[in-house]
Amino acid sequence: MITTKDIVKDTDPILRKKAVEVSVPISTEDISILNKMMEYLKSSQDEKLALKYNLRPGVGLAAPQIGVSKRIIAIYIKGEDFEFECGLFNPKIINHSNSKIYLSQGEGCLSFDPEIIGLVSRFEKITVKGIDQENREVTIELEGLLAVIFQHEIDHLDGILFTDYLDLNKPFKIPKDAKEI
Repeated sequence: MITTKDIVKDTDPILRKKAVEVSVPISTEDISILNKMMEYLKSSQDEKLALKYNLRPGVGLAAPQIGVSKRIIAIYIKGEDFEFECGLFNPKIINHSNSKIYLSQGEGCLSFDPEIIGLVSRFEKITVKGIDQENREVTIELEGLLAVIFQHEIDHLDGILFTDYLDLNKPFKIPKDAKEI
């Protein structure tokens, strides 16, 4: 099981590398990597498990964050009245809106200390194409919070960190080109 200590920190050079495409058909090794990432996200959002294993809650992970330079992402969110789970290999944003948004509470990252957050302007709507665990090419249309999370995780695959978008002296400077969500 992946724990918080297995997540690489923002100073690790792997986070600045462009991750390698995963071979298709997807190998059992790559499926295992995705399953471990998803297990972390689900466990981190379960109060008892998070406390037991000292897990920092997260809604998304990219393989480079666990030291694996492969184009794999896992997204999991569980709310009171909804649940969203998606694991993708070789995800790519193929379309996006002109309109932009930012998270009112700020964006953070498991690879950074919890107090490092900021307002990041992201596309409000995106279309993502990738390969699922059954080796099917899938296309997903996303908006709002899910669009933000996917953009954040796909950025990791390209060596981009959320702090690259911030003025670190003013991380809560309101983006002029985006609306708050």
